[in-house]
Amino acid sequence: MQFDQLIAEMRRLALRAGDEIMRIYGAEDFAVRAKSDASPVTEADEAADALISAGLRAAFPDIALVTEEQAATHGQHLSTFLIVDPLDGTKEFVQRRGDFTVNIAYVENGVPRFGVVYAPAKGRLFYTTAQGGSVEEKGPFGEQPGETVAIGVNSMPDNRGLMVVASKSHRDQATDDYINRYGVRDMTSAGSSLKFCLVATGEADLYPRLGRTMEWDTAAGDAVLRGAGGEVVRFDDHTPLTYGKPGFENPFFIAFAPGVLLVKD
Repeated sequence: MQFDQLIAEMRRLALRAGDEIMRIYGAEDFAVRAKSDASPVTEADEAADALISAGLRAAFPDIALVTEEQAATHGQHLSTFLIVDPLDGTKEFVQRRGDFTVNIAYVENGVPRFGVVYAPAKGRLFYTTAQGGSVEEKGPFGEQPGETVAIGVNSMPDNRGLMVVASKSHRDQATDDYINRYGVRDMTSAGSSLKFCLVATGEADLYPRLGRTMEWDTAAGDAVLRGAGGEVVRFDDHTPLTYGKPGFENPFFIAFAPGVLLVKD
């Protein structure tokens, strides 16, 4: 596996999908329907999924692929695979709030090793490097990568006053109760996998998620955060979050800069 080639192709496809998403986002109206789990899906989700999955299958035919919008890919038991959420934050997309992302990741032996997170409406692009770090690329974005800046978590978070990021669409009392067990300087909310990226850049210190997520929601952001020196652990026992689980469903988890002193039940 040529990891430089893998990352370049994931970046290229994320940008192309972002262009297609923004074309639909800019229309006066677009189709929205409910999936079997009552979550929304739009023509942008489906167009981006078709583009990314076709590109990945053509470039890497020997690597298993899991995508949110293709249920036939969900029944596999895998440890090494590509995983895609073509439009994470569909609710933000529908409400035109801009906090949505394109997520593509490569999982190796249950660990999200490489990932790309692109927020087209925000003009922010994050990805891991073949050397194991993470960067944010500065726009405008072209076929070839432009200027990149290495990113890293806050190396000395103040546990008396942490910066916390939480979900914009899935905030609940259990999350607030957990956050209130920390010393918090300020809080912000964000949609989609941007929350991982805010911890990865040091813009936040802690992101707890006490709600249902799937591996395609988290893998790319998890990879970016790990490459930036952060950690993602299960909420229940603080062991690292792993991938390729049956059904690709995550337990509750905590994403954080390592200097944060996690509260234990």
